[in-house]
Amino acid sequence: MGQLHVLFFPMMAHGHMIPMLDMAKLFASRGVKATIITTPVNAPAFTKTIERIKHKNSGIEIGLRVIKFPAVEVGLPEGCESLDQTDFDQKDKIKRKKTSSSFSSISLFLISPLSVIAFERLLLTAKPNMGQLHVVFFPLMAHGHMIPVLHMAKLFASRGVKTTIITTRLNAPVFAKTVERSKSLGMEMGLRVIKFPTVEVGLPEGCESADQLTSDDLLSKFVQALSMLEEQLEQVLQECRPNCLVADMFFPWATDVAAKFDIPRLVFHGTSFFALCGMESLRIHKPYKNVSSDSEPFVLPDLPHEIKLTKKQVSELLTEEPETQFSKLSSQMSESELRSYGVVVNSFYELEPDYADHYREVLKRKAWHIGPILLCNRSAEDKAERGKKASVDEDDCLEWLDSKKPNSVLYVCFGSMATFTTSQLYEMAMGLEASEQQFIWVVRRGKEEEEEKWLPEGFEERVKDRGLILRGWAPQVLILNHEAVGGFVTHCGWNSTLEGVCAGVPMVTWPVFAEQFYNEKLVTEVLRTGVAVGSKEWNRLTSDGVKREAIENAVKQIMVGSEAAERRARAKELKEKARKAVEEGGSSYSDLNALFEALRSYRS
Repeated sequence: MGQLHVLFFPMMAHGHMIPMLDMAKLFASRGVKATIITTPVNAPAFTKTIERIKHKNSGIEIGLRVIKFPAVEVGLPEGCESLDQTDFDQKDKIKRKKTSSSFSSISLFLISPLSVIAFERLLLTAKPNMGQLHVVFFPLMAHGHMIPVLHMAKLFASRGVKTTIITTRLNAPVFAKTVERSKSLGMEMGLRVIKFPTVEVGLPEGCESADQLTSDDLLSKFVQALSMLEEQLEQVLQECRPNCLVADMFFPWATDVAAKFDIPRLVFHGTSFFALCGMESLRIHKPYKNVSSDSEPFVLPDLPHEIKLTKKQVSELLTEEPETQFSKLSSQMSESELRSYGVVVNSFYELEPDYADHYREVLKRKAWHIGPILLCNRSAEDKAERGKKASVDEDDCLEWLDSKKPNSVLYVCFGSMATFTTSQLYEMAMGLEASEQQFIWVVRRGKEEEEEKWLPEGFEERVKDRGLILRGWAPQVLILNHEAVGGFVTHCGWNSTLEGVCAGVPMVTWPVFAEQFYNEKLVTEVLRTGVAVGSKEWNRLTSDGVKREAIENAVKQIMVGSEAAERRARAKELKEKARKAVEEGGSSYSDLNALFEALRSYRS
């Protein structure tokens, strides 16, 4: 719901203006924007109090609007703008002029100490302002969730919606620059910082992001901390009174918090329709119970294509028995989604039409596809930084690419959370070298982390003319969209997968955890724009097991030969479809309009 805005138009008499001023103060103290209408001579009766209130509390919105009083026109003495200054004959002149005012529908509320409770109920049940929409976004504290939500908020703001993002103190810098740049362009974007209960749950000081979790114990504490944010979200919603809350799937309780204020809650999963359908099939049918081993394939029932997975490739969130903290969370997320207003999906219809239809028509979920969100973000700075500062000068990186032929460079990157063992990194290096392809390889480890143990001896010297190793964060979107890049080795996180689609590059798929094994199936079996490297097991913390020969083979398949050319052609077609989807009249542009209309009519 939008912020309430109430105009106060008191009679020009001290006995009317003072209680009306007090009433405006009361309304403003409860989060309502208050504007008092008066005349030039009467303005001093309000100005000092208003300035004092605004000085003490910058969050209170109370203002003054001065209009002309027609004293001369009705024969009153100059400066006579108050009933207190007149005799009965003059009062009649004021009355006649006042009742001819163009202001209509002035409702009077008798406010007394006993009616404060009634006033609070009025705020809780008030209908939204049918003008500008206000949407609050609440992303999970993880880079792969915060960046698409930041770009979603910017997309909404670019279409005239007021947007507010909720995050914690140490995550605020991820959003700050983009928010400020957007505001300088006239968009209404804001940031609301809440406290993350690090100490309360026993997390290390400064641990406010899922990207920092290095053990299952820390993950458990982080999930506990998320559940403790409920009260702060409720406070923000009570103060902001938005038309809608877009909250991450990891906040299942957000549906109930929003319901307290009759605010529609939209769920953001941060993944594809394909993965959502696959996970729902797994949850409903539990096909993994019919196999004799963790490595035996099973078919996901009732999907548009025959999709096979193994138990090793499926999150323990969905398969653990008896119930654990994480399987319980999974159940809560599913139940919460069913009670929410709907789901926003960062995808486009032409990419996965069978699964967009299946999700909405077969599973009966209300959903809007509004992506690829990254294509709506044209800021060069945002594309380069993506919420972080690159570890390499982007000009140096792009200059290196400029020296290479089109489609000749392989880009290798595994996102912000995947962690590989030293032995797996060694195999990766040997596979890349044996492929004889040019490459940019982004590695999260720094030189100080026993470099000689995970890089083969003399590796960097041998590949210096055809390989570039970047340690830390890289400007991925800029790299992928360079004409020299012809392939992408990816962990199949949905953000990276979409970035590959939008760049029109085929992919070597190397899923690690989360829903990444589903996304691999979409890329390799449905879209047919990728080659699987052979990753077999869901494991975020110690990914291992892919040999150099498999890496070499997958890289060659994606970069050279007639089949590689066919995959690249299909990838280029998807790139064009993605571009058209977000343009005016495109499928995602139109679906976002439909979402806005649904929110406007929600309480009309």
